[in-house]
Amino acid sequence: MVNIMELVAQDVEWKTDWNVIVGIFETIDHLKSLFKKIDVTYLREIQQKMLILNLEKYAWSLQNYIIEKYS
Repeated sequence: MVNIMELVAQDVEWKTDWNVIVGIFETIDHLKSLFKKIDVTYLREIQQKMLILNLEKYAWSLQNYIIEKYS
């Protein structure tokens, strides 16, 4: 049986991890808005979109990891 202190510690750890994930998604959104402000060639625009997609994919995988870790 898990004691209450272990549950509280796990809740604090989960909250911290979840806040990091939220911060990562907010940072990606900020990066998207910055990319919109700069005029670049079509090729660079595609590279930026690929970068964002890869960052989002990684962030989603981290989110899934956190969900599984605390399930």
